Parts: sequence; structure tokens; C-alpha cells
Amino acid sequence: MKLSSFSIVLAFALTSATPATIEKRATVQGFDISHYQSTVDFKGAYNSGARFVIIKATEGTSYIDPSFSSHYTGATNAGLIRGGYHFAHPDASSGSSQATFFLAHGGGWSNDGITLPGMLDIEYNPSGATCYGLSQSAMVAWIQDFVNTYHTKTTRYPMIYSTNGWWTQCTGGSTAFHTTCPLVLASYNTAIGTIPGGWPYETIWQYADKYTYGGDADRFNGDITGLKKLATG
Repeated sequence: MKLSSFSIVLAFALTSATPATIEKRATVQGFDISHYQSTVDFKGAYNSGARFVIIKATEGTSYIDPSFSSHYTGATNAGLIRGGYHFAHPDASSGSSQATFFLAHGGGWSNDGITLPGMLDIEYNPSGATCYGLSQSAMVAWIQDFVNTYHTKTTRYPMIYSTNGWWTQCTGGSTAFHTTCPLVLASYNTAIGTIPGGWPYETIWQYADKYTYGGDADRFNGDITGLKKLATG
């Protein structure tokens, strides 16, 4: 591996540090929800320290989450930074078609300081072949089609949600998105584990499938200023 001068200095600093000099990185609590959570305590989440929520909006090109509107309103009223996510069905229609549908039904972005860029949820097929019958190259092309369409229409790159296992199996560990799309990594462990696809770090870690106030538990990798920067671009 060829290291830059900065990398060499950083590596020296890390290896030379004693436990007393290593500070815990700031994080911000968040969560994600869908219609499966019929009751969500947004205010309770905010009061406990949560500052963002990602809300299911759509699937494919025909399904709109029936709770999206009420969830979005509840999150906004509680003072949470919020955004929508789209559950991908790469075997059903093109990435462009699904991005367009997502944008028309809650997945848009606005530079208001409280809206996250949309998130593409691409993971294990819940009702068929793990990789939706697509080859690794075809899957990468599908994701690129979605990403390009979203970026063209909003000027923002969508976040990508996945797992290390699925990404490795179904995209071949593609590094095509690590410089553009923030990674939301699902890993239900005490440590995040392997980060796929060339991403140097996760932007958000979904670390548990249950959160006290509703949905899954997430953690933003940074402080509140960084979270606000993700919202504003």
C-alpha cells in the first residue's frame, strides 16, 4: 500500500498514543422507522438525545409506505433532522425508475438544514434470490442508475444502506460509490466490523434492530455539526 505523508504521520500518531491520550469520537444517536412501527415516541427520542430519523417512503415503483406522512410530520414537530429511504427491488424495474418514484413520494431533498439526502436501502431480498437474480456487474450498474438519477434531480448523492455480507456477495465489493454516497452500514454487534466497498468509514451505523422509542437504532459517525453538514450538503 502506498501511503501519503499525511497517512504516515497519522499512523505514527495513532500507534504512539497511549490509552490516556485517545479520545472517544463524538457520535449522534438516531433511528430508522417504517409502517411496522405504528407508534413512535419522537419527542421521547429527542429528549433522550436522538437528533435524526430515517423514514421509509417507498419500495419499487408501486409501494408508498402508509405511515410515511405521519412519521415525517411527527419527526419534524419533535425537532429531529429527518429524511426518507427507498427499499430497492432491482429485479422489478430500473434504478432510474425507482429513484424517480422515490423522489415523487417523499425521497426528495431540500436545503433547509433539517432534511437528509435520501437513502437507498439495498440488501438481502426478502422474498427470493439474495441478489435478485442480477450478476455483480448488473447490480452495480443498477445502483449507479439509481444514484445518477437521484443526483441529477437533487444535486445530492443518496446515502446507501447495506451490509458487508450482501455488498460483498452481490456487488463483488464494488468501490464505485465510496467517494460519493455516504454509507449507512447495518452491523448488529458491539463493534462495527468490516466496512465494505472501499468506504474509509461509515457515516451512519445501524447497530441494533430495536430502539426504545421505535424502529432500529442508528449512530451518526460524528458530532451534531457534522450531522447538520450532511443535511445541508
